[in-house]
Amino acid sequence: MKALLLVGPSLAVLAVVIGYPILRAIWLSFQADRHIDPDTGMFVEGGFAGLQHYLYWLTQRCMLSDGTVGTCAPGTLSTDFWPAVGITLFFAVVTVSLETLLGLAMALVMARDFVGRGMLRAAVLIPWAIPTAVTAKLWQFIFADYGIANALLDPLLDGPIRWTTDPWAARAAVIVADVWKTAPFMALLILAGLQMIPKDVHEAARVDGATTWQRFLHITLPLVKPALMVAVLFRTLDALRMYDLPVIMISSSSNSPTATISQLVVEDMRQGNFNSASALSTLVFLLIFGVAFIMIRFLGADVSGQRGMGRRRKRGVTGMFGRRKATGGTAGGDPGHAGGGGPTDIPAGPPAMVAATAADRASIDGPGGAVDGPEIIRLDEEGKR
Repeated sequence: MKALLLVGPSLAVLAVVIGYPILRAIWLSFQADRHIDPDTGMFVEGGFAGLQHYLYWLTQRCMLSDGTVGTCAPGTLSTDFWPAVGITLFFAVVTVSLETLLGLAMALVMARDFVGRGMLRAAVLIPWAIPTAVTAKLWQFIFADYGIANALLDPLLDGPIRWTTDPWAARAAVIVADVWKTAPFMALLILAGLQMIPKDVHEAARVDGATTWQRFLHITLPLVKPALMVAVLFRTLDALRMYDLPVIMISSSSNSPTATISQLVVEDMRQGNFNSASALSTLVFLLIFGVAFIMIRFLGADVSGQRGMGRRRKRGVTGMFGRRKATGGTAGGDPGHAGGGGPTDIPAGPPAMVAATAADRASIDGPGGAVDGPEIIRLDEEGKR
């Protein structure tokens, strides 16, 4: 009850600030547009329209002049819907993929100990801190017909690239600008996850002979995966709402090669079609909600697995190189112990085992035999040999 009293005011504010606009937009999406009453000359409510606005966007069905519903005429805003959906998804997939790879590389560098690390971390924030409008104008100058980009590429090409008119060149320019601005955000989120990995885990793996690639693949990547997925989720949801970069850099037209769904919403509102714009906003909301739901379900299952892995790794670095074979030395002995009667698998589990590998094949001589292959040092519950 005390917890509810503490979070109650915040929930009330969120319900008003977030909940009401969403419900209002959904309600408007089922209403017909207001029109002028020929008798009074006043605007009147259009009444309930059902799924008319949704069909307008999804199937390009419009209300014709004779009062029937038919295919929308060419040039109608709804004809740009599916191309805008494809461009939006294309931007989301490409930009998030590039930003994840670049952000992970930047985070791995910033996680190291070196002189000037704090200065580097502060400098990385500059592109992310610059307002998006300023970033868009900056890259618009760079990708101008006689800008820096064409000046650098001119020796390699026959002529200048038309970054604002060529469809794929325009999309590439928007992608470059978005990656430059948002990759630092990904790097900071991933860096926070890297800082949570205990250093003794890496030290144990290094002592055991694991290479840098093995440590990254079996320790760093699995343990940073929850933070990585959160960063991917945030950026994916943000990329699906992309609006300002393509509008400022390329064009605000709904049929431009970089037009996104958000541009169609704004353009429809400018034309005074608030109800159909609300329907399109609801479709965008459902798209973002569906993507978030799928990613959160996947992320939640993965986080639970990582917690178990974290508990196992706290007891020791085990199972990195699979199961080990132990060979016995005397007949009739207990299998699985030094001096036993035959080979057996030593499973990874309590009591904890630390797997140590060497560059060359080695063995540990016991009272009745030897343990061949990678050495196995078995520890009891008190950490004694």
